[in-house]
Amino acid sequence: MTAPRPLVAGNWKMNGLKAALAELAAIRDAAAAGGAGRAETAICPPFTLVAAAVEACKGSPLAIGAQDCHPRVSGAHTGDVSAEMLRDAGASYVIVGHSERRADHGETNDIVRAKAGAALAAGLAAIVCVGETKGEREAGQLTAVVGGQVDGSLDKGFDPARIVVAYEPVWAIGTGLTPTAADVAEVHAFIRARLLALYGAKGEGVRILYGGSVKPSNAAELMAVKNVDGALVGGASLKCADFMGIAAVYR
Repeated sequence: MTAPRPLVAGNWKMNGLKAALAELAAIRDAAAAGGAGRAETAICPPFTLVAAAVEACKGSPLAIGAQDCHPRVSGAHTGDVSAEMLRDAGASYVIVGHSERRADHGETNDIVRAKAGAALAAGLAAIVCVGETKGEREAGQLTAVVGGQVDGSLDKGFDPARIVVAYEPVWAIGTGLTPTAADVAEVHAFIRARLLALYGAKGEGVRILYGGSVKPSNAAELMAVKNVDGALVGGASLKCADFMGIAAVYR
């Protein structure tokens, strides 16, 4: 099977006012100029900027996503945003199950699976995040935790063509710490095996992104690892030079 097209996606988290659209425009223009080569690029800004970001990126290769969605289509869920609303705003992707959502909001695998299902039903692609804490890794629980998250956050009935899995070692997010290339290779191979068990041969086409202190200085080494099909970028996605410096490994 042909290797899936790489994806470099930026998660802006709770950052970005209207002024940040200027940086988004710079990323859009750099992507349009071929700065990401064969890779697909996407930015997931806060909800308040999704519609404006979609409008700013019309006709460009830069896709726009969101950082979360509610599992229900609509209803009495004050402060929540449904996948249908995101699709209506023009989004293409939505991140679900990010470690910060799992930790700060107590999201379980069942909740993440429901959100991913809602995203797919609305016509979005779901970026499903998995990853272990430092304590879990040191206790030898890496495969139990990550395997449980993959199995519990996905469903056999999901369309694997619209699922992306992002492996984020929680202990590496925003800390400057990065696993070795060998560490990443081991976990991504493990996730690939789980996807093959779940989706058969189609599991080979599911993109597995690496996330966790990805920056231009380490992107080439990390993106060269087998079964790493791109990156989910945090803080480095807030600046065009840094984000495109990562995506440039695919030129």
